[in-house]
Amino acid sequence: MPRYHQDMRHVLSALVHNQPGVLAHVSGMLASRGFNIDSLAVGETEDPNLSRMTFVVHGNDAELEQVRKQLDKIVSVVRVQDISSEDFVERDLMLIKVKASPAQRMEIVLLVEMFRARVVDVSPNDLLVEISGQERKIEAFIDLMRPNGILELARTGRIALVRGMRARDSSGDVP
Repeated sequence: MPRYHQDMRHVLSALVHNQPGVLAHVSGMLASRGFNIDSLAVGETEDPNLSRMTFVVHGNDAELEQVRKQLDKIVSVVRVQDISSEDFVERDLMLIKVKASPAQRMEIVLLVEMFRARVVDVSPNDLLVEISGQERKIEAFIDLMRPNGILELARTGRIALVRGMRARDSSGDVP
């Protein structure tokens, strides 16, 4: 049975080997267990041999612990953490193109400034805006832009890192 938004939101962070097929393997494993991935972002880390996958899924704690253990068994996965209960910073990035007649521009630009976003392109009839922040900030900005007319919208998945320093083991690696 699909688990769309009926359980707790979990943010999973996985360090994986930077090689072909890892994303498909991990996302396939989640799908085969009935988890819908609400958000997914993958990118190279400070080590070019590793990528960090950050994905958001919904499920109860027991189900997610099982998923985390299954992910740990995948050879190309170095480490998986459910960081939902930790103190972490998460961000989403969005580009949004909105209708903007000369009469509407001042109002839109004021909203852009209030949300600490920025206009990255201007054409005669529209503005292209870049905004980053927490999901609720992005959603609020979208809601305010709807009356103007959203022409196009593209979003990244969530990225997240746990705040502060963690204890390192004797090899210098983060546990």
